[in-house]
Amino acid sequence: MPSSNSHITIGLTNPKSPSNVGAVMRAAGCYRADAVRYTGVRYDKAAKFHTDTKSAARHIPLDGVDDMLQGLDAETKIVCVELAEGAISLPEFVHPEKALYVFGPEDGSIDQAVVSKADAVVYVPTVGCMNLAATVNVLLYDRLAKSSNVEQGDDLIRKSRDNRNKLQVV
Repeated sequence: MPSSNSHITIGLTNPKSPSNVGAVMRAAGCYRADAVRYTGVRYDKAAKFHTDTKSAARHIPLDGVDDMLQGLDAETKIVCVELAEGAISLPEFVHPEKALYVFGPEDGSIDQAVVSKADAVVYVPTVGCMNLAATVNVLLYDRLAKSSNVEQGDDLIRKSRDNRNKLQVV
């Protein structure tokens, strides 16, 4: 189970949509990911469009890399998230402490060379494929839900919600 010693990196394989990358950054902030990296050139061409609505990139690095697996520490497990035959269903998966979660592009899949080096390949059991950002959200929520280190309660709610939301259960 992930703990306070965990380290989460999200890897995006040649993402094409700036809105999806922005939504991934928002998810990374909500679920306390430590970094986001991406390969390819499509996002760089569209990055001028500001889609990170919570400005998570001010606190979470968003780095373009030539090799998705470069610079990983020896304890980091590579987890590919893809609709691949033979993959492990997400509900059955036990998350490692330190992980690089690699996601395929919106219009393709993860490179076989990366999958071949993976410690695990996981899929979300849906009918049809989900949007990239939605898949990142589901994966990160699953990691949180299975964790023994979950912050909860009204203090978390007050610091997480929109400042116009004052709703209380009475």
